Amino acid sequence: MVEQLIKKYSGSAAVILLLVLLFEAATDWSGWLEPVLFPGLSKILPAFGKSFPKLVLGFGNSMGMLAPSYFLALALGIGGGLVIGSSSWLRGLLMPVFRGVSPIPPTMLIPYAIAILPTFWLSSAFIIFAGAFWPILMGTIHGVVHLEERYIENARTLGLGGFRLYRNVILPGALPMIFSGAGMALVFSFILLTVAEMFGAKSGMGHFIQYNADFSDYPKVLAGMLFMSLVIILIMELFDLVQRRMLHWTGKR
Repeated sequence: MVEQLIKKYSGSAAVILLLVLLFEAATDWSGWLEPVLFPGLSKILPAFGKSFPKLVLGFGNSMGMLAPSYFLALALGIGGGLVIGSSSWLRGLLMPVFRGVSPIPPTMLIPYAIAILPTFWLSSAFIIFAGAFWPILMGTIHGVVHLEERYIENARTLGLGGFRLYRNVILPGALPMIFSGAGMALVFSFILLTVAEMFGAKSGMGHFIQYNADFSDYPKVLAGMLFMSLVIILIMELFDLVQRRMLHWTGKR
C-alpha cells in the first residue's frame, strides 16, 4: 500500500518541489519578484503557522456553505437529469432552454441573489448551487442519452421497469458521465465559494484571503491560498477515490 502511494505521488511531489524551488529562487534567494507582493517561504510559512487555527475555522465555515449547496445540486441535477434524459419529449422541450441558460456565469446573478434572498449566506449558497447544478444536470442527461438502447430493452425483457429500471440499469450506465459532470461542478464550486465569501461572508477561506489582501498582508494571503490549495487537493483525491470505487466495473483506474 505504501509503495503504491509513493509510486502514485512521487511524480507530483517532484513537480511541486521544483515549483517551490523556482519560487524561492525568485523571492528569498534573488529578490527578482517584488518582495511585498511576493514574499518568500521565510515569511509565508510563519504566517501559515500563526494563522492555522483561523484557517481551520475558516475551512469549517466554508464547508458549511459549500457542502449543502453542492449536495443539493447533486441530488437535483442527477434526479432531473435521469428523468429528462429518459424522455425524448422533455429533452426536445427543455434542452434549448438549458443551452441558453447554463452558459450564463453564476457571478452575474450575485446582485439578484443579494436583492431577493434574505441573507448573505443564502445568496452565497445559491451562487454555488447555480454553478454546480448545470454541469451535473447536463452530464447526467448526456449519460442517459448515450446509454445503449439494447441495455434498456434487455432489462425490460427481464421485467424491469419504473424505479428498478432506473436504479439497476439507467443510473449505473450513466454514472461515468455523471461523475465527469460532478467533478467539474466540484472544482467550479470552490471557485464560486471564494467569490461568494468575498462579498457576503464574515469567515471562511475566501474571506481570510480577501480580508488580508485588503490590508496588503501578502504573507497571510499566500498562506491562505496555500491552505486552500491543500484542501482542494485532498477533497479531489477523496472524490477520485469514490469515483474509482463506484466505477470499478468499468475496469478503469
